[in-house]
Amino acid sequence: MTFAELVDRVASKGPFQFLHTVLLGLPILSMANHNLLQIFTAATPAYHCRPPPNASAGPWVLPMGLNEKPEPCLRFVYPPNASLPNDTQGATEPCLDGWTYDVSTRDSIVTEWDLVCSSNKLKEMAQSIFMAGILIGGLVLGDLSDRFGRKPILTCSYLLLAASGSGAAFSPTLPIYTVFRFLCGCGISGITLSTTILSVEWVSTRMRAIKSISLGYFYTSGQFILPGLAYAIPQWRWLQLTVSIPFFAFFLLSWWLPESIRWMILSGRSSKALKTFRQVAAFNGKKEEGEALSLEEIKLNLQKEITLAKAKHSIADLFRTPILRRVTFCLSLAWFSTGFAYYSLAMGVEEFGVNLYVLQLIFGGVDVPAKFITMVSISYLGRHTTEAVVLLLAGGCILSLIFVPSDLLTLRTVLAVFGKGCLSSSFSCLFLYTSELYPTVIRQTGMGINNLWTRVGSMTAPLVKITGELKPFIPNVIFGTIALLGGSAALFLPETLNRPLPETVEDLENWSLQAKEPKQEPEAENASQRIPLQPCELGLGPN
Repeated sequence: MTFAELVDRVASKGPFQFLHTVLLGLPILSMANHNLLQIFTAATPAYHCRPPPNASAGPWVLPMGLNEKPEPCLRFVYPPNASLPNDTQGATEPCLDGWTYDVSTRDSIVTEWDLVCSSNKLKEMAQSIFMAGILIGGLVLGDLSDRFGRKPILTCSYLLLAASGSGAAFSPTLPIYTVFRFLCGCGISGITLSTTILSVEWVSTRMRAIKSISLGYFYTSGQFILPGLAYAIPQWRWLQLTVSIPFFAFFLLSWWLPESIRWMILSGRSSKALKTFRQVAAFNGKKEEGEALSLEEIKLNLQKEITLAKAKHSIADLFRTPILRRVTFCLSLAWFSTGFAYYSLAMGVEEFGVNLYVLQLIFGGVDVPAKFITMVSISYLGRHTTEAVVLLLAGGCILSLIFVPSDLLTLRTVLAVFGKGCLSSSFSCLFLYTSELYPTVIRQTGMGINNLWTRVGSMTAPLVKITGELKPFIPNVIFGTIALLGGSAALFLPETLNRPLPETVEDLENWSLQAKEPKQEPEAENASQRIPLQPCELGLGPN
């Protein structure tokens, strides 16, 4: 009996699946607030130099920049109307006494710690350190999840995000703030990895895409909530605390979630897995079907997977065979390009000259049709076609921005919104696609490595933006080209539509063999020589 048959036996559709989706989805909804939080908590308002303490009463005239606006980082050494020699009349100096900010709408870490002028790079550094936390969390927590289970890591990640997010709200200095944000990133990575694995555990093969996209809609809803919260709470500390407190509740609720059945079986905890099966069957109104399932039956039919679990696996296993090397290389490029290009658009909201709150609502709103179209596409056209198309379209949109004049704000915004929607679709597809491509024994390791690459892309994007000081079009050339390369790489990945999850490397290799053989030999003559596709015995949820 395969794992898919066991799930169908205890009912893959029922109240348990609904409650399971809600309990996993609510934290994802709040997680969107943390991912995009610095759009508002690090917003840079209008500012200019504070006049010197000995300045005479009346307005202090500021030097004008090239765009006929007051220079924000310089001030006159002497009042312009002072009786001084001509060579000192227009002398300027840096803002030695700090800055004056327009905090009529909101404050931020920029206004609190003066992250402007020569210190403006520290704002980007804070976001990069947050991304570094997600990267390190993917490496460390992915391995711990394989060792100790999905549920303990998910529960601890909720607590870590709640505590570190609250700590960031009370940070007295920027260094302490960045440390807490780094820990927030680690927590987010643990939540993302474990939720991705657990989300497809209790649904049929055909329902995997629907549940994956459904969780994506929770994230989209969070993008709608964040602008409203930011508008209602203009103080950055209170906003930081508000989006962190709910994770204490998620920490408590997570104790209700069952551990991964797949992980328990492969870790030699079959009796606990059987107990969980029966509990789910009873919850779904099929208690008799659950009671009919015996421990001996599970051990007999899943002996192959129990044996495989005893083998030791590492990152090196991702490169041992040609098919795994191809999958790992192409997925890594797709993940990197998605995170790389996504950051350039999602975190660059201020650059488009539109109201910050309105544009963030639009950026969140585009995910609604994007995820629906993605759900339909990956269910009927397939995973690799969908992934390739959305990345190619995103790359095209970013490159198109090079040719649109900066004064055509509406057209630039439309292209950016469409490109961001394509990249959101890419994320939705990749989370499902990656979990379906890697065999059970190395699935979590594969997810962790690919999650690492998207965070490397997110961390690299701010450095690329600096190249805009040389030529304004250079960043978009780089972002767009990398997205096109990622889309091209996706075309070389095998399709997983309507296939059971692979348990071993041999299962993955047999997919490729079965796809090629009908084209090479006639059906009638060579049927006996063909290596058939071996369906994985544990078919649904990732390890």
